[in-house]
Amino acid sequence: MASVVKISRRKATARTPMREPRVRLEVEERRRQLIELGLQHFGERAYDDVSIDAIAEAAGISKGLLYHYFPTKRAYYAATVREGAARLVASTDTGEGADPLVSLDAGLDAYLTYVKAHAKAYATLMRSGVGVDPEIARIVDETRATFVERLIAGFAGSQSSGFLDAPVVRLALRGWVGFAEAASLGWVEAIAAGTPTPSQDEVRALLGGAMMEIVRSALRGLTREAARG
Repeated sequence: MASVVKISRRKATARTPMREPRVRLEVEERRRQLIELGLQHFGERAYDDVSIDAIAEAAGISKGLLYHYFPTKRAYYAATVREGAARLVASTDTGEGADPLVSLDAGLDAYLTYVKAHAKAYATLMRSGVGVDPEIARIVDETRATFVERLIAGFAGSQSSGFLDAPVVRLALRGWVGFAEAASLGWVEAIAAGTPTPSQDEVRALLGGAMMEIVRSALRGLTREAARG
């Protein structure tokens, strides 16, 4: 009888797969882990298709514990978007002191390299998300404003720097940032589709040239207004 019990236990054990033991992490370490998983999952599929259960399983925790760190799916998504935006801003920082045009080229090259390396996540942010969500919109707007301020600061000390803080120039730069986003998104989507695409150098030259032209146009308008005054 005892041998029969032992055999039954062996069979039951064979039929029941062992779960991986859960690893206890410190609060900040766990949060970083979940952000990384969020960047991966939200970057690969539409918001509605992302499974919180799947992410919790990948992290080796319960869904309830995930919601302890992020109270809702939207809050979790917003945290991953903010982290992605912060990484984009950091990756395109060329530092201070360099020639403005050299810095512009370097920044654009870093931007395009980042967009290409994170094409799915970038497309997800630009194309989908959670509809008209105020927090997501605020993160995107803050990122755009950071790029505008960086551009203005980069040309500080140049011959036209006194005009660059004018509202019309800021508006022009804001419009150019939107153009750069749309152009780079179209570029990486064309690459993914396997259609003929310009090289990264060509896209960088296009964006750099467009920025200079739009700023020159805004400055010409300021000059005419100053002459009339």
